[in-house]
Amino acid sequence: MGTQASHTIEPRRQRWGYGAPIAGFLAQDPQAVIGALTTWHSFAVDLSQKVAWLEQIAILKNLLHSWATSTGAVFFEYDIPRLGSRIDTVVVLEHVLFVLEFKVGASDHARDADDQVWDYALDLKNFHDASHDAPIIPIVVATKAGATKLQIETGQHGDGVPRPLHCNATTLADAIQLGLGHFPPGRIEPELWQRGRYHPTPTIVEAARALYAGHTVEEISRRGADAGNLNVTANRLAELIAGVRQRGDKAIFFVTGVPGAGKTLVGLDIANRHTDRGDSLYSVYLSGNGPLVSVLHEALARDQVQRAKRSGNALRIGEARSAVKQFIQNVHHFRDDCLASGDAPIEHIALFDEAQRAWDLNQTASFMSRKKGVEGFDQSEPEFLISCLDRHDDWAVMVCLVGSGQEINTGEAGISEWLAALRRRFDRWQVYLSPRLHEIEYHARDELEALQTRRQAHWDDALHLATSMRSFRAARVSEFVNLLLALETEPARNVLAQVLPHFPIRLTRSLDRAKTWLRQQARGSERYGIVVSSQAQRLKPHAIDVRVKVDPVRWFLENRQDVRSSYYLEDVATEFQVQGLELDWTCVVWDGDLRLNANQWDHFSFKGKRWEHVRSGIRQRYLLNAYRVLLTRARQGMVIVVPEGSIDDPSRKPGYYDPAFGLLASLGIPQL
Repeated sequence: MGTQASHTIEPRRQRWGYGAPIAGFLAQDPQAVIGALTTWHSFAVDLSQKVAWLEQIAILKNLLHSWATSTGAVFFEYDIPRLGSRIDTVVVLEHVLFVLEFKVGASDHARDADDQVWDYALDLKNFHDASHDAPIIPIVVATKAGATKLQIETGQHGDGVPRPLHCNATTLADAIQLGLGHFPPGRIEPELWQRGRYHPTPTIVEAARALYAGHTVEEISRRGADAGNLNVTANRLAELIAGVRQRGDKAIFFVTGVPGAGKTLVGLDIANRHTDRGDSLYSVYLSGNGPLVSVLHEALARDQVQRAKRSGNALRIGEARSAVKQFIQNVHHFRDDCLASGDAPIEHIALFDEAQRAWDLNQTASFMSRKKGVEGFDQSEPEFLISCLDRHDDWAVMVCLVGSGQEINTGEAGISEWLAALRRRFDRWQVYLSPRLHEIEYHARDELEALQTRRQAHWDDALHLATSMRSFRAARVSEFVNLLLALETEPARNVLAQVLPHFPIRLTRSLDRAKTWLRQQARGSERYGIVVSSQAQRLKPHAIDVRVKVDPVRWFLENRQDVRSSYYLEDVATEFQVQGLELDWTCVVWDGDLRLNANQWDHFSFKGKRWEHVRSGIRQRYLLNAYRVLLTRARQGMVIVVPEGSIDDPSRKPGYYDPAFGLLASLGIPQL
């Protein structure tokens, strides 16, 4: 049973507070268990927590006497870094894992407790390799609640994680017996289980919370061949940046990656390593994505307040927000500070997420004239941002995190403008590039060609993230979406066939059926919502109006009881609100702005009372990229709704929708 001391299992990397074989646990003095848990915790443990632990210990000792000779094991306070919390107790018994959430003294079973324990069970199922094939039963133990009917309900999911059972201190034994009898007999070896590797794939919000709380990127991300080179890229960047500082150079890094590959996570990791303003490596994470910055600010601030509360300290939300804003900044605020002063910024390292969305010269000059009263501004946003770091007398680093096919708004310069600015003005800067920038979707070939003769240009394979981490069920979802939008139907059909067994995609013409499917798929606090193109202006008959302003913070962070949250399936988000963020399950509603016509896409914008053709090549690209963003937001599955249109409405003719529906159906997407 692994290394034992005083009947305990030695924690591997401190994943749990106390662990022991069942026989060892039964022989252990309760105060010794409390002592181990108290020592393991990183903050002061109050009396109420110790009393709760003592009751849990008493309940489990009484329960597990029937399995005194079993090779099972008990683990208290099992750490889940991705979720920023701990499981009260995991019991490994015969062939089943039992995940227990105790509500000591509670007389009812709250929905929040269900979501909490279900999240824990699903986290183990999806991300703990020794739990992948094991039945996992989540149980809420409200110790003072009345008896309820115990029934295993697996719903549509066949992964061995049923709906949480409800029991009290007495009926917990019945729940354990029911679980053992429901699943075919087998055996889980506790020693092998406790040595299992935990390889989570967090959402960007979960990752930011965990990093800001002190976890490393290795603790909160998948590892191994299936995870591409996320850790390699993060560590390589840190190594190269250290070299730049040591030599007194100035350098810019271009990191590429497929949608959801972890570019933002890499940036946050580097920034989080150096948050001390007195550190010469002090860094700032910048993004021009307003919704992303707002969501991360609020999520981190709320998390810090909760962590402080759990540790017995008081932290006001305003103080937490102020601290977070130093770590993650809107790039426009950084730019404005540099405009106001000619001094070098305090940061030597700036990490710019979604760098391809920086403004070109025309957009920047227009903004400066209209909003800042600065006439004749002659620098694009990339050129000005590099110039801000160039003010340092010693060394400086700019890290550009670049997505392919992600430009979605007027004036977004793409990566070529960064390269042009370096060529025109900053010829002494070292340039480190991902070789993937040569690919056509980055639209940078001419500038890259001009860069070939530059002595300071360095190509590094480690600067590309090849595997999507967002869709942890199927890494090839983004590949399928790219092939679909490129109308490469046969390759798209082949990739989809490999995706579907792991990543459910459904097709329907009914928004109501799509909503029902979403609610059936989501378990625990898994988030779902409706996403549409910002040009989808003829979905109003379906109660979808893209002109209604949505608060992305409420939409992404509030719970299912809040009408402003994505859960309510009333407010919808567009590509502008969701880029850089993700949901577990999405409903993508297609409109007449993107139509299939004779094996090519036709692009439209609704003006006044009719659709108008979009003739501009750049605007056509923005619209196609909008759908690329929408179709790659889901982590676990999505449903695509293509309305039927109406023969009585000339703005919603069935012919605007039928060909797109036919294409999606012909690729093999199952219909609801």
